[in-house]
Parts: sequence; C-alpha cells; structure tokens
Amino acid sequence: MNDAHYHLLFNHFPIVGVFIGTLVLAVGLIIKKREVKLTALGIFVFSAIASSFAFYTGEGAEEVVENYAGISETLIHTHEEYAKSFFTLTLILGAISLIGFFTELKKIKYSNYVIIITLLLAIANGILATYVGTSGGEIRHPEIRSDAKMIPLEGDGN
Repeated sequence: MNDAHYHLLFNHFPIVGVFIGTLVLAVGLIIKKREVKLTALGIFVFSAIASSFAFYTGEGAEEVVENYAGISETLIHTHEEYAKSFFTLTLILGAISLIGFFTELKKIKYSNYVIIITLLLAIANGILATYVGTSGGEIRHPEIRSDAKMIPLEGDGN
C-alpha cells in the first residue's frame, strides 16, 4: 500500500464522524441523556484522531497522483486549503469535546454550555467537511465537478 491508499482509507472517518457525532449530540441534547452526549463527544475525539491520519497522508497521496493524466494542480491546491482548515477545526472540536466529556462526567455546572458550543462548532465543521470531501472527490472523479461534461457511452447512439 502507498500513501494514496492510506489517504483513501482514513479520509472518510473524520468527515463521517463529524456528521454522525453532530446528529448524536443533537439527539443527546434533545432527550437529555448524558450517555448519548458522551458518546457524541467520543465520536468527535475519534474524528480528530482520524483527521490526523488523513491529513498527514495527503502529501504522499498527492505525490502518487499528481502526474496522472487529467489531474489538476488547481483542484489539488483547493483541496489542500480546505483540508488544512478542516484538520485545524477538527482538532479544536476534538479538544473541546474532551473538555466537554470531563465537565459532563464531573457534572460541572457549566457543562451544558460546553456541549452547546461543541454542537455549534460541529455544525460549522460539518459544513467545512462537505467542501473538503467534495474538493477531494473532484480530483479523481470528474463526473462530480461543476464543469463536468456529459460524455456519451459507446453504443448510446449519440
């Protein structure tokens, strides 16, 4: 396996984790179940760890694919910029989630404020996740690019 394999293996975990964690945390706040909120915070910490693997295999993945036909340096650069922001925000989300985890466990008076801040940060990070995921996919999947042209299949009669 090379860095491109590793990058593809790890890059979905933080993105999916942020979305699942956000849903779980929202449900935990609505139903007021501590265990559900703690689970969501754990998912965010896992996402932060996974984002480290995804981020640090990105450069090697670029080296593998940058000379392939049809690979755009502009698309790679756009993805890198989104990835840096997503990585940073995911690490911050993971750190605040750890704080929230312990304040929730210790039943500290202001733990609910930390949980709400975590949810708001997770929503913002989820929005950023869509950009990093889409920009990464566009590198090797021209069919999802906004400038994609329909190419008729052989035998399609067009």
